[in-house]
Amino acid sequence: MNKKPINIVLIGTGIMCATLGIFLRKLMPGANISFYERLDKVAAESSDAWNNAGTGHSAFCELNYTSFENGKVDISKALEIANSFEISKQLWAYLKEEGCISYEIPFINDIPHMSFVWGDDNVDFLKKRYEAMRSAPIFQDMVYSSDKDKITEWTPLIMEGRVFNEPFAATKMDIGTDVNFGIIARGIIDYLEKSENVDVHLGHNVNDFSKQADGRWKIDIEDYLTEEVKEVFADYVFIGAGGGTLPLLEKSEIEEAQGYGGFPVSGHFLQCTNDDVIQRHEAKVYGKAAVGSPPMSVPHLDTRMIDGQRSLFFGPYAGFSTKFLKNGSYLDLPLSIEMHNIWPILAAGMRNVDLTKYLIKQIVQSPDDRFNELLAYYPNAKMEDWELTTAGQRVQIIKEDKDKGGVLKFGTEIVCAADRSMAALLGASPGASTSVSIMLEVIRKMFPDEIESKEWQQTLQAMIPTYGKSLIEDGVLCLKTRARTTEILNLGTKGVVSL
Repeated sequence: MNKKPINIVLIGTGIMCATLGIFLRKLMPGANISFYERLDKVAAESSDAWNNAGTGHSAFCELNYTSFENGKVDISKALEIANSFEISKQLWAYLKEEGCISYEIPFINDIPHMSFVWGDDNVDFLKKRYEAMRSAPIFQDMVYSSDKDKITEWTPLIMEGRVFNEPFAATKMDIGTDVNFGIIARGIIDYLEKSENVDVHLGHNVNDFSKQADGRWKIDIEDYLTEEVKEVFADYVFIGAGGGTLPLLEKSEIEEAQGYGGFPVSGHFLQCTNDDVIQRHEAKVYGKAAVGSPPMSVPHLDTRMIDGQRSLFFGPYAGFSTKFLKNGSYLDLPLSIEMHNIWPILAAGMRNVDLTKYLIKQIVQSPDDRFNELLAYYPNAKMEDWELTTAGQRVQIIKEDKDKGGVLKFGTEIVCAADRSMAALLGASPGASTSVSIMLEVIRKMFPDEIESKEWQQTLQAMIPTYGKSLIEDGVLCLKTRARTTEILNLGTKGVVSL
């Protein structure tokens, strides 16, 4: 007797669901896979280039991914993120080679990454960070300088007009990139939609879940166009709806969702409107984050490629909205507060006074205040060359803690039901850049036996040649792999290039 095909529902069409979808298509070719997206466009929320502040996080120069205590630098988190980004590049190279993604404009471009700091303590930190990171092969291309002329050569906008009354320093990685995750997600889902047993439903909102006696999930879904509410049955469900994940996870009523809350943070950038200025800057220059600020609030003067056009942004500036999504409802936050998470939310708030102060200060900023922050990184900036633009919403995780009541978690977290029939992704930075590693972990949690099979191992190694190996521990493999993906993705040349 033939087994019934497995039905899998993925909620969302951003980079996370798209990545999981392509893995499941290759690992489970006989499964029925259905995407449900509340908006009328694929990857239009957090993965869209206008909404995603983390375009190519690889921990090369983002200072918040390294800590500095007692004169020692801990680079373990930076190593983990850099390793994950190399894994992501392997999947993207596979997709390009196999024709699993189509695009009219490049989804990845060469953009050097830099750190720039000033002041004795910050310079001391950056020098020690550089020395620690250079010992790892994955960071061996990093260079350091405190020379005015050299840094001016790297990034003239940062140095011109600067008053040099205190020490300064910079590090640089020429192999940095700028990534458009919206293009990747849309390319993957377009490919999947053309294959057998895959359906993509836009303009569909998930209203509720209920677990059936046979172990399947019944999902009530509203079609916004027809206003019809239909029932869909699935053996497995993954919720990858960005800020919209937490409310959906609460509706599932799985025990593992208990104690989770969310705190929304909105983002704003200053966007340059002067093309002469845009063309003179070619780097992602990261500085030190303000005390108490969330990870995605690290200030950076950022060259971006959006819709094939070169852009320049500075920020982000944090804001507050009770929406969990940019296209969400102002009731998202209050409706997410329930008996199981009210104490963790209150406890986390009491323990993060610095974050509260930071957000209040950001919210009441005037245009002059925002512009003065830009002047610290671009001394010759003119206010008329910049306009404020709104980025996406992020929801920081609040998690129940038996000792502290509740803690604010920075990063991403996978919540998986005990029977493995449902998983959800909560959190934000570094998010999209590490999407491949995160989705591999989702597969490990949902399909622990299958992933150990010879067939699945072979498939994953075809897609990720270094699967099961560490690019942190094996420096030779790291550099060999980087050289391969650099060639396939047409990287490794100076400046913005096309695929």
